[in-house]
Amino acid sequence: MYTRLSKVILVWSIAFFATLVAFSNITDYDSNFFFVGHVLTMDTTFPDNKGLWRAIDSPFIHHAVYIFIIAVEALIAGLCWLGGWRLCRSIKDPASFNQAKSTAILGLTLGFLLWFTGFMTIGGEWFLMWQSEVANGQQAAFRFVMIIAVTLIYLIQVDDERHA
Repeated sequence: MYTRLSKVILVWSIAFFATLVAFSNITDYDSNFFFVGHVLTMDTTFPDNKGLWRAIDSPFIHHAVYIFIIAVEALIAGLCWLGGWRLCRSIKDPASFNQAKSTAILGLTLGFLLWFTGFMTIGGEWFLMWQSEVANGQQAAFRFVMIIAVTLIYLIQVDDERHA
Protein backbone atom coordinates (compact mmCIF):
# COMPACT_ATOMS: atom_id res chain seq x y z
CA MET A 1 0.00 0.00 0.00
CA TYR A 2 2.92 2.38 0.57
CA THR A 3 3.83 2.26 -3.12
CA ARG A 4 0.28 3.22 -4.04
CA LEU A 5 0.29 6.00 -1.46
CA SER A 6 3.54 7.37 -2.91
CA LYS A 7 1.92 7.42 -6.37
CA VAL A 8 -1.02 9.42 -5.04
CA ILE A 9 1.34 11.88 -3.35
CA LEU A 10 3.41 12.33 -6.52
CA VAL A 11 0.32 12.91 -8.67
CA TRP A 12 -0.95 15.46 -6.15
CA SER A 13 2.49 17.10 -6.13
CA ILE A 14 2.20 17.66 -9.88
CA ALA A 15 -1.37 18.92 -9.34
CA PHE A 16 -0.10 21.40 -6.74
CA PHE A 17 2.68 22.55 -9.05
CA ALA A 18 0.32 23.07 -12.01
CA THR A 19 -2.13 24.87 -9.74
CA LEU A 20 0.55 27.30 -8.59
CA VAL A 21 1.77 27.86 -12.16
CA ALA A 22 -1.76 28.63 -13.40
CA PHE A 23 -2.47 30.79 -10.34
CA SER A 24 0.72 32.80 -10.86
CA ASN A 25 -0.02 33.27 -14.55
CA ILE A 26 -3.52 34.53 -13.73
CA THR A 27 -2.62 36.77 -10.79
CA ASP A 28 0.56 38.15 -12.38
CA TYR A 29 -0.62 38.00 -15.98
CA ASP A 30 1.78 40.60 -17.36
CA SER A 31 5.02 38.98 -16.15
CA ASN A 32 4.69 35.79 -18.15
CA PHE A 33 2.72 37.47 -20.93
CA PHE A 34 5.91 39.49 -21.47
CA PHE A 35 7.76 36.18 -21.89
CA VAL A 36 5.20 34.73 -24.33
CA GLY A 37 5.24 37.94 -26.36
CA HIS A 38 9.02 37.82 -26.75
CA VAL A 39 8.97 34.17 -27.76
CA LEU A 40 6.27 34.68 -30.39
CA THR A 41 7.71 37.90 -31.83
CA MET A 42 11.20 36.38 -31.75
CA ASP A 43 12.54 39.86 -30.96
CA THR A 44 15.20 38.57 -28.58
CA THR A 45 16.63 35.87 -30.87
CA PHE A 46 19.88 36.28 -32.78
CA PRO A 47 19.79 39.32 -35.06
CA ASP A 48 19.26 38.59 -38.76
CA ASN A 49 18.54 34.88 -38.23
CA LYS A 50 16.82 33.19 -41.15
CA GLY A 51 13.87 31.99 -39.04
CA LEU A 52 12.34 35.39 -38.32
CA TRP A 53 9.64 34.77 -40.93
CA ARG A 54 8.02 32.55 -38.28
CA ALA A 55 7.50 35.48 -35.88
CA ILE A 56 3.96 36.39 -34.86
CA ASP A 57 3.50 40.08 -34.11
CA SER A 58 -0.23 40.09 -33.33
CA PRO A 59 -1.00 41.03 -29.69
CA PHE A 60 -4.38 39.29 -30.10
CA ILE A 61 -2.62 36.00 -30.96
CA HIS A 62 -0.16 36.53 -28.09
CA HIS A 63 -3.07 36.85 -25.63
CA ALA A 64 -4.88 33.89 -27.20
CA VAL A 65 -1.79 31.67 -26.92
CA TYR A 66 -1.15 32.77 -23.34
CA ILE A 67 -4.77 32.20 -22.29
CA PHE A 68 -4.63 28.77 -23.95
CA ILE A 69 -1.45 27.95 -21.99
CA ILE A 70 -3.09 29.03 -18.71
CA ALA A 71 -6.21 26.99 -19.51
CA VAL A 72 -4.10 23.89 -20.21
CA GLU A 73 -2.15 24.41 -16.96
CA ALA A 74 -5.47 24.64 -15.07
CA LEU A 75 -6.72 21.50 -16.84
CA ILE A 76 -3.52 19.64 -15.91
CA ALA A 77 -4.02 20.71 -12.29
CA GLY A 78 -7.67 19.63 -12.30
CA LEU A 79 -6.98 16.27 -13.90
CA CYS A 80 -4.14 15.52 -11.49
CA TRP A 81 -6.16 16.58 -8.42
CA LEU A 82 -9.10 14.45 -9.60
CA GLY A 83 -6.81 11.60 -10.66
CA GLY A 84 -5.09 11.59 -7.28
CA TRP A 85 -8.46 11.59 -5.52
CA ARG A 86 -9.64 8.63 -7.62
CA LEU A 87 -6.42 6.79 -6.83
CA CYS A 88 -6.79 7.57 -3.14
CA ARG A 89 -10.34 6.17 -3.10
CA SER A 90 -9.00 2.88 -4.50
CA ILE A 91 -5.75 2.72 -2.55
CA LYS A 92 -6.59 -0.47 -0.60
CA ASP A 93 -7.33 -2.62 -3.65
CA PRO A 94 -4.56 -3.00 -6.24
CA ALA A 95 -6.96 -3.97 -9.06
CA SER A 96 -9.20 -0.96 -8.42
CA PHE A 97 -6.15 1.27 -8.07
CA ASN A 98 -4.89 0.15 -11.49
CA GLN A 99 -8.28 0.90 -13.03
CA ALA A 100 -8.38 4.35 -11.38
CA LYS A 101 -5.13 5.54 -12.99
CA SER A 102 -6.58 6.87 -16.25
CA THR A 103 -7.41 10.42 -15.09
CA ALA A 104 -4.00 10.90 -13.49
CA ILE A 105 -2.31 9.46 -16.58
CA LEU A 106 -4.26 11.91 -18.74
CA GLY A 107 -3.26 14.86 -16.54
CA LEU A 108 0.42 13.87 -16.52
CA THR A 109 0.41 13.25 -20.28
CA LEU A 110 -1.14 16.66 -20.88
CA GLY A 111 1.58 18.20 -18.70
CA PHE A 112 4.24 16.42 -20.73
CA LEU A 113 2.65 17.69 -23.95
CA LEU A 114 2.44 21.29 -22.72
CA TRP A 115 5.98 21.60 -21.43
CA PHE A 116 7.70 19.36 -23.99
CA THR A 117 5.72 19.89 -27.18
CA GLY A 118 4.55 23.41 -26.34
CA PHE A 119 7.58 24.97 -24.71
CA MET A 120 10.58 22.89 -25.73
CA THR A 121 9.47 21.94 -29.26
CA ILE A 122 7.29 24.78 -30.51
CA GLY A 123 8.72 27.57 -28.36
CA GLY A 124 12.29 26.31 -28.30
CA GLU A 125 12.72 25.09 -31.84
CA TRP A 126 10.02 26.70 -33.99
CA PHE A 127 10.25 30.14 -32.39
CA LEU A 128 13.97 29.68 -31.62
CA MET A 129 13.55 30.43 -27.91
CA TRP A 130 16.95 28.80 -27.34
CA GLN A 131 18.57 31.86 -28.97
CA SER A 132 17.12 34.29 -26.42
CA GLU A 133 18.86 35.44 -23.27
CA VAL A 134 15.65 37.20 -22.16
CA ALA A 135 12.91 34.68 -22.94
CA ASN A 136 14.34 31.18 -22.79
CA GLY A 137 12.28 28.78 -20.74
CA GLN A 138 13.77 25.56 -22.08
CA GLN A 139 15.72 24.62 -18.94
CA ALA A 140 12.68 25.13 -16.72
CA ALA A 141 10.47 23.23 -19.18
CA PHE A 142 13.00 20.38 -19.25
CA ARG A 143 12.89 20.11 -15.45
CA PHE A 144 9.07 19.96 -15.54
CA VAL A 145 9.09 17.38 -18.34
CA MET A 146 11.53 15.12 -16.51
CA ILE A 147 9.62 15.24 -13.22
CA ILE A 148 6.35 14.56 -15.00
CA ALA A 149 7.87 11.76 -17.11
CA VAL A 150 9.34 10.00 -14.08
CA THR A 151 6.03 10.31 -12.23
CA LEU A 152 4.14 8.99 -15.26
CA ILE A 153 6.49 6.02 -15.67
CA TYR A 154 6.20 5.21 -11.97
CA LEU A 155 2.41 5.57 -11.97
CA ILE A 156 1.82 3.25 -14.90
CA GLN A 157 3.68 0.40 -13.25
CA VAL A 158 1.13 -2.27 -12.40
CA ASP A 159 0.21 -2.48 -8.75
CA ASP A 160 -0.50 -5.86 -7.22
CA GLU A 161 -0.40 -7.49 -3.79
CA ARG A 162 3.32 -8.27 -4.10
CA HIS A 163 3.94 -4.49 -4.06
CA ALA A 164 1.66 -3.82 -1.10
